[in-house]
Amino acid sequence: MKTLKYSKATDYALHTMLFLSQSRRGETVSVIDLAQKQNISPTYLSKILTKLSKEGLVKATSGVKGGYRIASNWQEISFLDIVHAIEGRQSLFECYVHEDPNCGIKKVMYEAESRMEEVLKNQTLGTLLENQ
Repeated sequence: MKTLKYSKATDYALHTMLFLSQSRRGETVSVIDLAQKQNISPTYLSKILTKLSKEGLVKATSGVKGGYRIASNWQEISFLDIVHAIEGRQSLFECYVHEDPNCGIKKVMYEAESRMEEVLKNQTLGTLLENQ
């Protein structure tokens, strides 16, 4: 099934959050370890982790034993929280033809986005791990 496409960064962010939620509580995991699990560059993953950290989804610890750990409320973090941290909060659809607020196409596209966001908001890391 083909559908809307998110960036690779969102894919990596979702998997990173899953890895962190499965680590022992309070344990920090290095960027190198997280990057190796996903076979990506630590530099690239660091940029993703910075965005997640700015949103309060992960906590960064610097130093020799530094790394990242998931926020204490990790069970409540939704897929939508993670997507917003990486992709931003702008609409996927942009109407370039006109500014008419009654545009039927715009209404359909915004309704589709709203439904998708509802699914992502209701899927949390906690429920994902419960169902695995």
